[in-house]
Amino acid sequence: MSIMMDNADNVNQRIAAQVRRLRAATGLSLDALAAKTGVSRSMLSLIERGESSPTAIVLERLAVGLNVTLASLFEAAAEDEPPDEPVQRRASQVVWQDPETGYVRRNLSPPHVPQPLQLVEIEFPAKARVVFESQGRDVTIYQQIVVLDGTIEITYENRRQRLKAGDCLAMKIEGTNVFENPTRKPARYLVASATEFTSKRKT
Repeated sequence: MSIMMDNADNVNQRIAAQVRRLRAATGLSLDALAAKTGVSRSMLSLIERGESSPTAIVLERLAVGLNVTLASLFEAAAEDEPPDEPVQRRASQVVWQDPETGYVRRNLSPPHVPQPLQLVEIEFPAKARVVFESQGRDVTIYQQIVVLDGTIEITYENRRQRLKAGDCLAMKIEGTNVFENPTRKPARYLVASATEFTSKRKT
């Protein structure tokens, strides 16, 4: 069940470039993004220079502030990858490990294909716990989570679901979401994310 890790420096540089691109696209200054995400300006500067290994919690805050999915932060520039290539070979899939919890994510979906669906494979260590603060996006993100091995507990909308191999949970990403492996064995699951691009802001 082990996943081979990409070079951490290479992934950090990819994240750095993507955060810079997305921030520029939204017209946000470092100060504005810091205020929006609760991530300090100094930390944002380190991340954008590829000099920091941000945790999953920090990356989710950035994804919320930049109005994208977490998986989007691991994409490379379109000019660095085949245009609209419908196949993402395993050797090209980005693999990243959270420096805080050790959980591992592999981006499965072909990048830059004009579809709202993204697939990610997760390896979640025994006894690990991650709390995502996901309120504040101007788009709606839906997820379906399928457990492949082990057990995972997910708390969302003040509800807790205990999922085992073969179980599938459908949820909307907002508010506080807690992912926890309460067992002594690692878990592995797939996450399918779909974005509804209609703005949630009221005019």
